[in-house]
Parts: sequence; C-alpha cells; structure tokens
Amino acid sequence: MEVRVVAERADAARNRAVLIETARAMLADVGVDKITMDALAERSGLGKGTVFRRFGTRSGIFMALLGDGERAFQKRVLSGPPPLGPGAEPLDRLIAFGRARLRFLAENREIARAAFDGRTPVPFGPPTTMTQQHIRTLLEQAGIDAADLDILAMQFNAALDVPLLLYMPLDDSEHSAETFEDRLARGWEDLVARLSR
Repeated sequence: MEVRVVAERADAARNRAVLIETARAMLADVGVDKITMDALAERSGLGKGTVFRRFGTRSGIFMALLGDGERAFQKRVLSGPPPLGPGAEPLDRLIAFGRARLRFLAENREIARAAFDGRTPVPFGPPTTMTQQHIRTLLEQAGIDAADLDILAMQFNAALDVPLLLYMPLDDSEHSAETFEDRLARGWEDLVARLSR
C-alpha cells in the first residue's frame, strides 16, 4: 500500500508561522497564563477558527511551541557545532547533550507545564526516542562495556525525564550560590564521568 505525504498548503504554513511567532511574543510580554485561544487570535490578526483548527485546544498552542523548540534542539544536536554537534569525543558530546537538554527543559518549563495541563498525556514519543537513541549511539561510540546498551541508554534518558523535571523546584535556598539547573547539569556530568571510569 502506497502512503501519500500531503504537503502543507502555503497559506496554512504561513498562518502557522504567524501563530507561533505571535505566541512566542505573547510569552515574553504577558506570560503563559494570559495566552488563550481568543487572545492569540486577536493579537495575530487571524480568525478564531484558524487558531482552533491549528491547535484544537489551549494546550495545543504550547504543544506546538514545544514541538518547534524540539525541532531546533534536534537540529543543533545533529548538525550544530561540537561538542553538542558532531566532531567531539563521544563522552564530551554526551556531557554536552545532557547539559543542553537540561537547559532546554528549564527554559521551556512553563510552556511544558501549560502543554501537559492534566488532560494531555505526557509524551514519550519521538523526542524521548530520539534522546534515548542518541545517548545509546554515544555510549556505543565511547566503547562503554555494558551488558545491555539499550537499557543503559534508557536509564540515562531517565535522568532527563521531562515529567520529573517539570515539577521539581528550580529555586533552592540551601544552595543559593548555584541554580538547581546548574546542580542538575553538574550531576549529569558526574554521572557520565563515573560511567567512563
């Protein structure tokens, strides 16, 4: 059976770009809580029907923002400069990947929380699969001797678990000299270093 890929119409693609750009501007101006379907339609100058067809629900706006950010992140991993992109030693790339992933999750924390509003299932689809596969590839390239690289990659991926990070406190008064994000990044680096000993 042949599968036909239907290209997005030019006007639909243009509307999508306008809506994403407008939603990002609104995030900066008014924050997550003030973004509604109606407000997005009004500020973008597009009809409410267009917004509803594009996103379906309010959480759909934030899912689209996350998807847009995820594509940009994956592009940096696959073809950006080292050590995150190709060209560095595998363990250096693994450290850079974890640090960059944690930063991405921290920067998009409020967007993700709005996307997963209790009614939307937390995704364990392509981004998780890409992350886990990338970790596995780097472990293999580094020559890590493990009984099961797939399981080891899954366990490393769990350290970058989205639902866990979404609800952990980012401000930690006990360790005020460094942010929680810094502590997570240091922990990731320590995890990789212990594996390579």
